[in-house]
Amino acid sequence: MTPAVLTPLLDLLDIAGIAVFALSGAVLAARLRQTFVTMGFFALVTGVGGGTVRDLLIGAPVFWIGDAWVAAVCLATALIAWFTPVRWWEGKLFAYADGAGLAAYAVLGSAKALAYGVPPIPAALMGIITGCVGGIIRDVVAGRPSIIMQPELYVTAAALTAVLTVAGMIAAPLLGVPREWVWGTGFICGFALRAAAIRWEWGLPSYGAREIT
Repeated sequence: MTPAVLTPLLDLLDIAGIAVFALSGAVLAARLRQTFVTMGFFALVTGVGGGTVRDLLIGAPVFWIGDAWVAAVCLATALIAWFTPVRWWEGKLFAYADGAGLAAYAVLGSAKALAYGVPPIPAALMGIITGCVGGIIRDVVAGRPSIIMQPELYVTAAALTAVLTVAGMIAAPLLGVPREWVWGTGFICGFALRAAAIRWEWGLPSYGAREIT
């Protein structure tokens, strides 16, 4: 992050997103009965993948290259996955945690893109990329279908978070609203949508689903 947007709240969202996504990568490697080295690799690419692509696209220094704590967090989550049973991370509770990471990263990505002078629409797209790309890389490397190929509301939740964050940050100076409120609102709304999709299995209609055969 640049000094203009460096705040404790965004720092917290950053670490939370990294940890949750890194853990999802490590747990997937554990399910596949991989070595600890592979688990560490999965944790790293899942935790930093979206942020890396974002930084390269907006011309920012890649965030984890100059911050040793990021790799340390990824390694720590791999250790947690290595020393715990996979069954601990199964079920909807872990899906909710992943949804929280998705919303946190979408807020962070959008806010950082705006801070680097990216226009509003591309800034919102950077939020979506930050939230989703790490999981896409994880699934591609593992050779399994990605969640974005399902009708389940996933990218949509990231998009809602990113749009609310961008719109709120533009309007905040005019309305006298603290940026922290904007970030918190974006996170809560995006996570609430993702949580509802998990709880009630909401999804978007697929192309051709209503065609009569």
